[in-house]
Formats: sequence, structure tokens, C-alpha cells
Amino acid sequence: MKVAVVGAGAIGAYVGAALDRAGAEVHLIARGPHLAAMRQHGVRVYSPRGDFTARVHATDRPDEIGPVDYVFLGLKANSYAACGPLITPLLQEKTAVIAAQNGIPWWYFHGHGGPHDGKRIESVDPGGSVSAVLPPERAIGCVVYAATELEGPGIVRHLEGTRFSIGEPDRSVSKRCLEFSEAMQTGGLKCPVEAELRNDIWIKLLGNISFNPISALTRATMREMCLHRSTREVIEMMMAETLQVAGALGCLPDISIERRLAGAERVGDHRTSTLQDLEKGKPLELDVLLAAVVELAEITGVQVPTLRTVDAISDLLARGAAA
Repeated sequence: MKVAVVGAGAIGAYVGAALDRAGAEVHLIARGPHLAAMRQHGVRVYSPRGDFTARVHATDRPDEIGPVDYVFLGLKANSYAACGPLITPLLQEKTAVIAAQNGIPWWYFHGHGGPHDGKRIESVDPGGSVSAVLPPERAIGCVVYAATELEGPGIVRHLEGTRFSIGEPDRSVSKRCLEFSEAMQTGGLKCPVEAELRNDIWIKLLGNISFNPISALTRATMREMCLHRSTREVIEMMMAETLQVAGALGCLPDISIERRLAGAERVGDHRTSTLQDLEKGKPLELDVLLAAVVELAEITGVQVPTLRTVDAISDLLARGAAA
């Protein structure tokens, strides 16, 4: 199995290191000091489950790699439309693209069935710009439940979780999913193949859609948002509206709002990825988390006043951050 990791940051490098341990031919695409460190020392993983180093080929030139069986996409979703130069040299006829993104994916209605089958979601695939680079038929969905961070160039700190749920947009249990799942498990990770992966997407999104924009607007940690009564009530309303949209699309996420909030509170004084991006002056990945669900609410006729309000305010923040 030949795998290229495009965007080999904390999650991408962690997955690449695990696949290398499974015996796959792995290529990491990165840049800057992180790339230089991986070239010199490999990927050093520090984990409660045991530290290890993976000597993996790393480059900033995908044309050095050539066509692969799988592309694991570790980029933020707002980079997808511009990633053509990184992706194109890696593709052959059957190359699958495993997109480890938060939020609503560009392929959401591909193979969905029903009245919305094949519909494009403008907020995540504006003008079809993402589908042009990443055709939905290549996509394998991926919901990440692992938490990692780059402790330094070439150094991945694994904090918790090893689950990477994957699934086909058309709900089939395909050979390509089973093959990738087996390699991930051999490398020490959990990788269930889920026919109803969209349920996992909504479970993960339930937290991201609320905590991420609110944290960027308030600069608060997970614990602070949960303990502040009025803010907690806003988050509860956002989650309730999100579940209504999911239900209107035929998804029934197996989690309660109370359980989701309790889990978030246990995380403690963690700053969400959106808040971290804001502090670093990076673009905010809010379209796939929030604007997409507002768009899906319009499609399904669900009333989401709280989501609309937070979307309007956070969009202004995102535009300022991008200026």
C-alpha cells in the first residue's frame, strides 16, 4: 500500500507514522522547519501508549512521490480548493482521498439518496471549486477522534484517542475502506468502517459548531464556556438546533446534549483549534462548521435562529482575521 499524507501536521504525521509501523509505503508532504526536522530525525511520537520514531520519507514536492493508492488529507477544509498542485501528481485512476476534516464535507450529498442526492453545498464547495480538485467519487469520509499537537518541528504529542472512523459516501463497505482500516489497525490505531458515517460527522460537529465559534468570539477555554451559565445556554441552543437539522436529513446521532457538554467540561482549559488559529493570525475554518449547517437548515426548512446569529457575528470576525 502506498500512501501520501498531504498536510502532515499533528494529525497527518501521526497517521503517517502509524501506517509506517504497519508496513505501508508512506510519504509525508509538509514544509518549513517541520519538514526539515522530519527529514533529519523522522517523526517522533510521544504518547501515553508508548513513544516511537518513524523514519518516513518527507518532501514538499509531490511530483517526487508519483501516483499512490491513498491520499490522506490533513489540510484544513478551507485549503481544499487550492490544493490541486499538491494532489494532482499523486492521483491515478483508483486513488482514494481520505479527508480528515471537521464539519460538513464537500461530498456530503454524494451517494446520499433521496431528494438531495448529488446536491452541492455552496458554503463548503463554492462554485464547485473543491469538487473540481477532489472529485466526490474519490472521497472516503473520515471523522477524527484522536487529539494530537505539534510539540515542535517533527515532534507529535499524542494526547488522547486513537479512533479514526471512515466510510463511503454511498454507505457501502468497500474493499478500499477495509484495506485502509486494516493498515491503520495494524499500526496501532482504531479505524472502524462505518456505513452511516454521517452520524459520526454530526456527533463530532455538535461540539465544533458551538464551542469553536464561541471560543473565538470570547477567547474562552472549553471549561470556561461550560461553567459560564449564559454562554452554556447559548451552546445548548446551538446544539439543539444542529440536532434538528441532522434529523431533517435523516441522521440520528447517538448522543445527548448533556453528555456532549459533560465531555467538553472534562477537557478542561483547552483552547479550540479555531481560537488557536485566531491567535496565530490564520484563516478561521468556520464555513464547514457553521455556515454549512445554516445552509442545510435553509434546504430542509428548519428554523435555526441561534445558529444564524452566531454565524453572522463569527463571519465578521473571520473576515477581519483574513484581512
